[in-house]
Amino acid sequence: MKIAIHNTEKNNFFRRWVDYCENRNITYKIVNAYDSDIVSQLSDCNAFMFHHHQGNYKDVLFAKQLLYSLQIAGKKVFPDFNTTWHFDDKVGQKYLLEAIGAPLVPLYVFYTKQEALHWIEETTFPKVFKLRGGASSANVQLAKTKQEAIKLIKKAFGKGFNQYNWQARFKESYRKYKLKQATLRDVIRPLYYSTKSHPTEFSKYKGNEKGYVYFQDFIPNNIFDIRIIVIGNKAFGIKRMTRENDFRASGGGHILYEKNDLDERCVKIAFDVNEKIKAQSIAFDFVFDKNDAPLIVEISYAFMAAGYDACTGYWDRQLNWHEGAFNPYGWMVDMMLEK
Repeated sequence: MKIAIHNTEKNNFFRRWVDYCENRNITYKIVNAYDSDIVSQLSDCNAFMFHHHQGNYKDVLFAKQLLYSLQIAGKKVFPDFNTTWHFDDKVGQKYLLEAIGAPLVPLYVFYTKQEALHWIEETTFPKVFKLRGGASSANVQLAKTKQEAIKLIKKAFGKGFNQYNWQARFKESYRKYKLKQATLRDVIRPLYYSTKSHPTEFSKYKGNEKGYVYFQDFIPNNIFDIRIIVIGNKAFGIKRMTRENDFRASGGGHILYEKNDLDERCVKIAFDVNEKIKAQSIAFDFVFDKNDAPLIVEISYAFMAAGYDACTGYWDRQLNWHEGAFNPYGWMVDMMLEK
């Protein structure tokens, strides 16, 4: 068995996969998935691992297609089709979660301005507006009134939305700078990208997001969310506190890790839902409705590795708790070794 592992500077799973292979004498080689002859480079490998990133325009262009093609050809891949087809695609996740009857926050998507404006007249506010892509609460805002929603709809079916919201990035970087969680360089960077003459690489090649509009019900009185990650038959999680005077938790940086901080109902739902999705790795974000019932906000195959190093243990499929350090990246490699 030989595993090929793609390496990029943004690939935060890469080093952990390599370390696991080296510590256990697992045969591997490092490849560059961007090479035109990548398929032939993998001819002597049984498996391929590619932590593709939603913020890298090159990955967005071809990563899923490469992985699916190799999977059809008989190679083991991570992430596979069930794991990644819906990655960074909130519209796709809406249809998936609705189709399998998962408990989720109600979602609405429209593909014409007329349909969206008609819906606006019948619904209630506030509503959460999102673009289909983006992580760490990027491209997420609260439409507090009908007038704010109408403005978003007109923009969605007009010039569209830049993939890089420099105002939101600046505000978040400055917030973290005051908390000593970011540098002055982090604060200045969004200002550099604020002009048309200096677009981000992603914005330059991906273009504006438009032609649809996506809203989600706003669930009030949540001062945190719960993220549960299922990998195979194991699960672990974190509690993410919302930012001050904000409804968003993802990317805020205030995280709790103890078992008692986590609602075990979310763990059970995550296991149960993934039995239908059949993902190798999947993260579920939960909030709680007015009856304290857990609801899924969105899902993702990937996560920022460093944010989970302080987790104090994990659950197995029978919801037994295993206290102590663990290596979820090793679990991913082990999947590639299974016959």
